[in-house]
Amino acid sequence: MKRNYKIILIVIALSVSLWSFIPTKKSDPEKDKLLIELLTFVIEKGHYSPAAIDDTFSKGVYKEFLKALDPTKRFFLQSDIDEFSKYETELDDEIKNKDLTFFDLTYTRLMQRIEESKSYYKIILDKPFDYTVDEEFNTDYEKLPYATSITELKEKWRKQIKLSTLASITDRLQLEEDKKNGVFKNKKDSIASTKTEKVADNNPKTLEQIEKETRESSLKSMNEYFVFINDLKRDDWFAVFVNTIAERFDPHTSYFAPEEKERFDVSMSGKLEGIGARLQKKNDFTEITELISGGPAWRGKELEPGDVVLKVAQGDKEPVDVVGMRIDDVVKKIKGPKGTEVRLTIKKTDGTIKVITLIRDEIEIEETYLKSSIVEKNGLKYGVIYLPKFYIDFENADSRDAGKDMAIEVERLKKEGVSGIALDVRDDGGGSLKTVVDIAGLFIEQGPIVQIKSAAGKKEVLSDKDKKIQWDGPLVIMVNSFSASASEILAAAIQDYKRGIIIGSKQTYGKGTVQNVIDLNQFVRNSNLGDFGALKTTTQKFYRINGGSTQLDGVSSDVVMPDRYSYVKMGERDVDNAMPWDKIDAAEYSVWNKQTNFNTAIANSKKRMSENNQFKLIDENAKWINDRSEDDVYSLQIDKFKAEQKLLEATAKKYKSIVDYKNQLKFSSLPYENEAMKTDLALKEKRERWHESLSKDIYVDEALNVLGDLQSKVTKTNVVLKKKDKLVKS
Repeated sequence: MKRNYKIILIVIALSVSLWSFIPTKKSDPEKDKLLIELLTFVIEKGHYSPAAIDDTFSKGVYKEFLKALDPTKRFFLQSDIDEFSKYETELDDEIKNKDLTFFDLTYTRLMQRIEESKSYYKIILDKPFDYTVDEEFNTDYEKLPYATSITELKEKWRKQIKLSTLASITDRLQLEEDKKNGVFKNKKDSIASTKTEKVADNNPKTLEQIEKETRESSLKSMNEYFVFINDLKRDDWFAVFVNTIAERFDPHTSYFAPEEKERFDVSMSGKLEGIGARLQKKNDFTEITELISGGPAWRGKELEPGDVVLKVAQGDKEPVDVVGMRIDDVVKKIKGPKGTEVRLTIKKTDGTIKVITLIRDEIEIEETYLKSSIVEKNGLKYGVIYLPKFYIDFENADSRDAGKDMAIEVERLKKEGVSGIALDVRDDGGGSLKTVVDIAGLFIEQGPIVQIKSAAGKKEVLSDKDKKIQWDGPLVIMVNSFSASASEILAAAIQDYKRGIIIGSKQTYGKGTVQNVIDLNQFVRNSNLGDFGALKTTTQKFYRINGGSTQLDGVSSDVVMPDRYSYVKMGERDVDNAMPWDKIDAAEYSVWNKQTNFNTAIANSKKRMSENNQFKLIDENAKWINDRSEDDVYSLQIDKFKAEQKLLEATAKKYKSIVDYKNQLKFSSLPYENEAMKTDLALKEKRERWHESLSKDIYVDEALNVLGDLQSKVTKTNVVLKKKDKLVKS
């Protein structure tokens, strides 16, 4: 995804006609209508291949919007759906005519049903459940019918809540049994200890006590759920409707309401301006849950997790009471430009009230950025780099981004004398197109990285033009089914050049499209209707340098490694309105032929895969997980439920060694981080957790094995592929 200003300028030029009938009077319905018009106009003019807004489109919007409003079918009745159904093939006309009848009807009815349901759960949880009754509940909500009456709907609520409490009770009963027998795990067991403590409990809780406590806990959870629901405004629900329309054009076109656009920018840049504290809503109160390392709150040492924010004041202005306020609104008041002052009236965990003054600053969210570790195996030192996303600050070209940080980190690893690098882009959903070109360029001399094609058919080749190679040693790229977009561009380029070996899932996610974020406010003038948000729309498709596309097919790993999701449908190919696969001519590029044992390393790894009992067990577990995903019916009779759970636990024990696996390797931070961790204990804890997870990661272990197999002398022969070379889709 990138900012393509040529496309934006075209859209601006085409949208001048919109300005003549923009209302100046503030009116939410008028803003909603204008938003629909802006959305459809920009998509139709700027989308790579806009779908026709017809009856088929209407059916898709209708289905997905109702699913978004009531995914578990706990609010709407069948009579509501019958009333809505006449709009199933009329939404295309409503969209074109800026008619909000369907939205207004469904929104009003949803608010009515939500209000009615507030009494259901309270009555249900007011008295004990009878867990001896032989009944069951089906959780396949998509296939389940809507309730035909209020009585039937209440019964559905009862069974949903009963299943939830039954699961909790079963866990509690097992815990009490363990305590009775004097056996339970040490709290530190999951991190550093395998010890088991034995402490007998002579006063185990009864089933009646546990049942009562579970109902009380469920009541608290349901109350918090409805507090969250009540916080949602009409604008929030309308944003869901608009986004449903946008997503019917393709899975990656979406609408960003103003607050969502801000969150997107933060997620891409990894930066924000504020005090550096994470908040959460608890009933009517806003609570501090975490302080971000390096931020003003962290540096000030006065604010602590568990503190409750009562009031917020800007500089020397009067404080505003935020109790009962929506958490998004509280966040808006606390955040602000760098260098400005905010005063928080805080209730400490001991009950005391304190006013804390903070000067806002730019905050870097550490989890956004790449990180690396060093490990030794078989006498050789290797570097492991984890890249969570291809981050960039679109507004500031001088700011840090994934490409710049990767170059720095590779250089640091070289100084540590590593013999190979494993670059981990598992679960990396992509990001900036520019940074992936920069990163791929670190590992080749120069040449094309990715090909881009616009709706008009114009092809553009994005290349690394720097002859310098940052790293010319052994390279492994680690991927999985959630590696998407920019991750796939990187993996495909490295694979096409034969520059490194791709290991991981059978294939990556399969997203081969480019999106641009377009600010909708630029089309509006002389309006006081507020912020219209932004549109992320698909404007181009990208292709491998060999001419193929990652769309639907993804990137096939050179070495396929089973994981727990191997048999679960979750890629782009499983989405009903995904764009099709196609191909274009190959670009001209030179294959890296300096790794003489490239094929041998792949063959060795495949052989290890076939002989490794741990991987065989992982594959078997993946099949079991896929089979289990189809089990949707649960008994609500406690003895049957416990028997079902014990059977599952017995089967799960077979796969316990997957979780218990340890590769016996010691991972450590680079010197610059070790120095930082002397004063930043939060960073130290995060790195220790990461290193612990790496020591239990069999995939990292195999990546290091492949790097070991790639150790050899290199040759300087290159093979040139011409554009005329044909590509056959596999």
